[in-house]
Formats: sequence, structure tokens, C-alpha cells
Amino acid sequence: MWWSGWILLLVIGGVRAAVPSRTVLVLGDSLSAAHNIPVADGWVHLLDARLGEMVPKWSAINASISGETSLSGRDRLRALLERHHPAVVVIELGANDGLRGLPLPALRDNLAAMIGMARQAGARVLLLGIELPVNYGPQYRDGLRQVYAGLARERHVALVPFLLEGIALDPALMQDDGLHPLARAEPRVLALVWKQLRPLLK
Repeated sequence: MWWSGWILLLVIGGVRAAVPSRTVLVLGDSLSAAHNIPVADGWVHLLDARLGEMVPKWSAINASISGETSLSGRDRLRALLERHHPAVVVIELGANDGLRGLPLPALRDNLAAMIGMARQAGARVLLLGIELPVNYGPQYRDGLRQVYAGLARERHVALVPFLLEGIALDPALMQDDGLHPLARAEPRVLALVWKQLRPLLK
């Protein structure tokens, strides 16, 4: 019948719409939102430029918002997945949870939920960890590290243990707040991310 053909077309169209695109979705906070530097100098923008040179081309979508917590990121992720159908999701959240001293089990639950949502949507996941200033104490700081390391191990996801490794303790690379990199440091941030991201681009 004629209507069965239309149904088949609609079904095929729906399947095509759900196929992951060659897109990397970055869900993060101010560390990925180019805080207080030109957007073009931020590591996600630099990533997009590098992805555009690949054959076939990829692209990066920056869904990062300054001040984002793991809970607010979790609340936004499903709609982002439905809109962009990314092949890879990079999760860079937890710094604001830590700076506010929020309970680490809640952070872990939120990150785990986001990993699950991304995988359910057919995306591979890269988790970006963060460190806190020493004044937060060794117990809390170690606990935060274990959140990322534990999830990466248990959920078998790629991990950058510390997004600002080799950067955070260098005053020449950090803004006056001691929390955000200067523009000159952003290529180094990208290099850390790229090492773990590149194997996921397949």
C-alpha cells in the first residue's frame, strides 16, 4: 500500500537522524568556555580548527558555560545529545563542585549519569579531571581525584587525570585568579586533551 512506503521512509529518516555525526561535544565549565580570554584562543576553538583539518572532517561544539556544575551539566546533556548527535562527548565538569565543597558522591553520581546518557546515545566518552588548590585539604583533594579515576576504570572511559597538568602551577601560564589559564597556555591544554581524544575519533 502507498502508506506503507511513507512509513518506511519516515523510519529510515529517523534512523539517519539518530546516526552519530562526526562531532565532538564538549560539556564543561569556564575552563572550556575561554574564560576572560578571546574565544578564538580557547582550547575548544583550537580543537575545532584541528578537527577541521582531518579527512574526513570533524567538528567541535562547545556547550561549556562558566559556573557550570555537574548537576546543571547533567540536566542539559540529554537535550544536547538529541540536538547534535555527537560521536564523542568530552565531559569537563567538577571544578565548581569542588570549589564549593559539594559532596563528592553527588559529583560521582552526576558524572556517571552523563557517561551513561552519552553512551546510550551512541557516543564515546572522554572524561577530563581537575585538581583543587591545596587549601582544600588532602582528603577532599584525593577524593576528587578518585572520582575521576574510579569512573574511568569502572566505566572504561578515556581520562585526562588533570586538565591543567604542567600549567596550573606556572604563574606565567595562569591568570591572576590562579584558576584559569592564559591564552598562551591553551595550546598546551589542547595537547593534553588531544592525546586521549585522538583514539576516539574513528
